[in-house]
Amino acid sequence: MTRRPVTAMACLFAFALLCMARPLWADDSTEPMQSMQAFLRDTPDCVEFTDQCSFCRITDGKAMCTTPSTACIKRDYVCTRKRGE
Repeated sequence: MTRRPVTAMACLFAFALLCMARPLWADDSTEPMQSMQAFLRDTPDCVEFTDQCSFCRITDGKAMCTTPSTACIKRDYVCTRKRGE
């Protein structure tokens, strides 16, 4: 009885785990992300913004956002359109 199929499967499994593991070069920042409320307070003239996962628009004084995609990496909020633009 040979052990090659088991060894090959073990190697493939280990490779798959390595591919799913968090890369060593990933940002290990411990800084908390800015909340949407703080972002809107700090940029009152912003009417559209994104965190690279959801796209939001101020409608009737409230932020209305798209549903985030399943595989996204949330970033700090960025204003994409200001009032009057």
